[in-house]
Amino acid sequence: MLKEERLKHIINQINIHNKVLSADLSQQLNVSEDTVRRDLNELTDNGQIIKVHGGAISKAFHFPYSERPIYKKEEKKEIARKAIELIEDGMIVIVGGGTTMIELARLIPNRLFCTFFTISPIVAVELAEHPNLTVNLIGGKLSSDTQIIVGAQVVQQLSEIEADLCFLGTNSVSLQKGVTDSDWEAVQVKKAMIRSVHQSVILSISEKLDSIQKIKICNLAELSTLITDLQPTDKRLKKYAAQIQII
Repeated sequence: MLKEERLKHIINQINIHNKVLSADLSQQLNVSEDTVRRDLNELTDNGQIIKVHGGAISKAFHFPYSERPIYKKEEKKEIARKAIELIEDGMIVIVGGGTTMIELARLIPNRLFCTFFTISPIVAVELAEHPNLTVNLIGGKLSSDTQIIVGAQVVQQLSEIEADLCFLGTNSVSLQKGVTDSDWEAVQVKKAMIRSVHQSVILSISEKLDSIQKIKICNLAELSTLITDLQPTDKRLKKYAAQIQII
C-alpha cells in the first residue's frame, strides 16, 4: 500500500472511531508499527490528528468549539433529532460523550423539563444552555483521550442513579460482538451507565456498523434501541432488527 493510501486510511479510521491504536493500524495496513508511528507523526505535524500514547485521536472530537469541521455532522444531527423524540418531561436521562451527544444537547427543545446526568464536561456545558434542564456532571478523573470522566468513582456514582433513559455513543457495533470499544476505562463507565437505566439507546453513524473493537461493552440484546442516520428500513439495518429496535 502506498504511503498516501495509508494516510488516507488512518484519517478515515480516526474520523469514524475518534481514536485509533497503532497496533490495530499495523495489522490493517500490513506494515510495521514503526511505519505506522512515522505516519502518525506526519499527520500530527500537519495538524490533522493528535498523536497519543499507543495511537492517535481526532482533533475535531477534542476541540468541538473550534471551526474545525465535525466528521459527518449532518448525519449526527439527524441521529440527535431522532433521539430527542424519546425524551419526555420529568425523565432522568444519562448522556455519554462525543460529538453526536454534543449535537443532541444542542438540539434539545427548551420546552422539556428533565434531569440530566453526564460524564462529559463539554456535553454538560451545552445542556446547561437550556433553562428547564437540571444538569449534573458526574465527578472523577478526566480522560485526555476520550474527554469523558472515568474511574471507580464514576462507576460508584452511576450505581446510585436509577434513570429512565441512557444515550450511549459507540466506537463499533456488530452482530457478532455487539457494542465494542478500544478504551478499558470508557468501557467500564459505559457498562455502569447501562446498569443504571431502564432503557439504553445506542447512537451510531452507519459507518460504525459491522466494525469491531477489542473490548466488549455489551450484546445488542442488552440494549433497547439503535439509532443511526439511516432510515429504519435500510437494507443495511435489516439483520440488526431481530436483536434490537431500530430508529
